[in-house]
Amino acid sequence: MRGGGWARGLRVVGVVVLLCVAWLQLALPPLPHDPQSLLGGASGRETPENDPALGSVHNPTSKFLQTRSRGSRASTAPTLNPEQILEIKEQIQLRTGNETVLNEELFGPVQPDTIVIAVQVHNRLEYLRHLIVSLAQARDIDSVLLIFSHDYYDEDINQLITTIDFCKVMQIFYPHSLQTHPHTFPGESPGDCPRDTKPEEAAKVKCVGTPDLYKHYREARFTQTKHHWWWKANKIFDEVWILRNHTGQVLFLEEDHYVAEDFLHTLRLLTAAIPRACPKCSLITLGNYLKNYNFYTDARKVEVTQWVSSKHNMGFAFNHSVWGLIKACSGQFCDHDDYNWDWSLLHVSNTCLTHKLHTLVLRAPRVFHIGECGVHHKKKDCSSRSVLNKVHRALQAGQRTLFPRQLIVVHTPPKKVKKHKGNGGWGDLRDHALCRSFYVPTFTHRPALANTSVVIGSGS
Repeated sequence: MRGGGWARGLRVVGVVVLLCVAWLQLALPPLPHDPQSLLGGASGRETPENDPALGSVHNPTSKFLQTRSRGSRASTAPTLNPEQILEIKEQIQLRTGNETVLNEELFGPVQPDTIVIAVQVHNRLEYLRHLIVSLAQARDIDSVLLIFSHDYYDEDINQLITTIDFCKVMQIFYPHSLQTHPHTFPGESPGDCPRDTKPEEAAKVKCVGTPDLYKHYREARFTQTKHHWWWKANKIFDEVWILRNHTGQVLFLEEDHYVAEDFLHTLRLLTAAIPRACPKCSLITLGNYLKNYNFYTDARKVEVTQWVSSKHNMGFAFNHSVWGLIKACSGQFCDHDDYNWDWSLLHVSNTCLTHKLHTLVLRAPRVFHIGECGVHHKKKDCSSRSVLNKVHRALQAGQRTLFPRQLIVVHTPPKKVKKHKGNGGWGDLRDHALCRSFYVPTFTHRPALANTSVVIGSGS
């Protein structure tokens, strides 16, 4: 008996030791020399970071942070051979033609007033995971149509999106990406003038391109975001068939954004407030770039101001009637020598529209920027952990102030907006022509927007 008892005791101790070792392997971060960690980066397959909003891994939305990758990949995009590029193009064409709406059988068809959320996606998977987690936790998220617009085809990203089960989902794919055109326009073409070529040298060697206002020739990697944004807007407002009767708001987000749980509630309040609080306002802005914000004092406050691209380009929304005004100025948007879509939209506002764009903007944001790396910013550490913690602390501190019943509208004194000649990077006539080609005729027989009476308060 004693021998049997000792044997059982040793087995129990052995099991406990094995469990402890397994737990330590999961809990400890990868060592500096770990090859898996060296392959990480903005688009690498590092272990996904925990989202502080989840509380525990048992939260149902934590599944969106779980990687199912077939292995790590380098932070730079892999070089594709012609067969792989052709396969991606075929997949994009197939998916674009189908216009499949996932989860429609669970949440019903799109209604004219359904809020559409358009997310512009490149290849930053880890940021996208956190955006999806925040969307999953938002109240009334089951009522929206969530559209992901891609300029990079990636099976891991596609697989993640197909796991979304909290609302209707659609994917669209920008067909002129740098991924599928690595050696032809709009990618870098043989014979293109290098960026710093002098005009007289360009004429001598007969390279291809038109310099921008700073005498620089195009850099393909900086042109894609503006092309993608303009294509996406045309596609959603005027080409997606299930939205042919849509009159509601379209909210523009990006893969490195994060939303508060009451962002839809607040968007509806702001939409209802426009006719009485700011008839001249055509846009709603849920995000801002303030370094410090106080939910306790500002959760209900809304400013009326002229729309400025550098301040109001995050989490902003407008409807089809506003899109019609913007679209009528497509030439000014597409020909403006600025590779940024938001500065080009400001140019449209300042030079083409009868009335400049005005917006209702929240002092306490409901959309946050968590991206540490992107087109304009490169860092050694692209982790969003510190920014996520800051956002979570702010939302936790202001928890009782979320879901306000009413809004307080503040009219700020108008500030003189300096004229902006453009950031350049968009002088090439080929970019102008491609951008203009995205113009889509408006759906015929589109219903007019209803003129309904609204109140600023909410009954919930």
